[in-house]
Amino acid sequence: MKGSDLKIKNLSKSFGDTQVLKNISFRVKKGELFSILGPSGCGKTTLLRIIGGFEDPDEGRILMDNQDILELAPNKRGVNTIFQNYALFPHLSVYENIAFPLRIKKYTDGEIKEEVERYLVLARLQDHIRKYPSQLSGGQKQRVAIARALVNQPNILLLDEPLSALDAKLRQHMLIELDSIHDDVGITFIYVTHDQQEAMSVSDYMAVMNKGEILQVGTPSEIYEKPVNAFVADFIGETNFIEGKVTEVGETTGRISVEGLGVLTVDKDCPINVGDRVKLTIRPEKIRITKKEPVFATNPEQFNVIKGKVDEVIYTGFQSKFFVKVNAKYLFRLIKQHVKYYLDEAPISWKDEVFIWWNCDDSYLVEVSAS
Repeated sequence: MKGSDLKIKNLSKSFGDTQVLKNISFRVKKGELFSILGPSGCGKTTLLRIIGGFEDPDEGRILMDNQDILELAPNKRGVNTIFQNYALFPHLSVYENIAFPLRIKKYTDGEIKEEVERYLVLARLQDHIRKYPSQLSGGQKQRVAIARALVNQPNILLLDEPLSALDAKLRQHMLIELDSIHDDVGITFIYVTHDQQEAMSVSDYMAVMNKGEILQVGTPSEIYEKPVNAFVADFIGETNFIEGKVTEVGETTGRISVEGLGVLTVDKDCPINVGDRVKLTIRPEKIRITKKEPVFATNPEQFNVIKGKVDEVIYTGFQSKFFVKVNAKYLFRLIKQHVKYYLDEAPISWKDEVFIWWNCDDSYLVEVSAS
């Protein structure tokens, strides 16, 4: 496998009195597409600039294949960066933009032609070689920037919000392109974004940041299904939060009392004791909705059933999103996938009284505080 292994160890950085990175540690394995996800101002771009050599940390180490690279200049690290604004040379053609790093390295014309043509094909730019950046679309400019970075044959490619300037539809298309290019070249990609859909779509592993700290590292499914706290649960996707007090603890489940909802069953995702205050998250797609009260043939104690009234319905073709109000205190968001023709069943409409329910296995405890 190509690329390099990268280890960040106890990295900290301050600007004046503001600490933007706080004792950060994580590892990116060789050949991975690793995303750093977090809100604006959380420190992710500063972290990327330190890896690239454009900023120095106050403390910590960066090891590439177990060699400390902090003392190396940016052009000696085997790392290339793609910035938000593409940074293409406006006076150079597509061909010459991609060839530029090779000309700096004194490659022969024949070597340059061979390498540039290879990456023109990889980035699907063969029909645009004589064009200038002003004649390209946003997606084409992005592919030129990627090809120019890859022709340098870096061990690690850093991508700083590379799709932020594109519209939503083009972003989705470019995500597929980016993932395909990564699969083709096989080097290590580190992708910085504030968009959780982007990160989840392409990442092998991802880190969630907030206020200069790494909160969780894992696969997209691990972070989505088992967030370590309420911030991660809320940032990584839509969710519903419920807070309550533990009234009973069994071998694999517990019971909590929730004001306005009654007593609910929770899975013991972590140790809990009677009297603890807890917060759980339940994703919208995990909740079911019907007009009739559900009947469970087995293990009815595993299910939480709540009666409410539909406050809003949003139909989007392949699914409907429902907002269900319960006792004027809770507004549950849930999604119903349309797995068959929508009109084959009685539709659920605004103001309908409904039952919503979920298996306790489908919720997840994100906060526990002792009484």
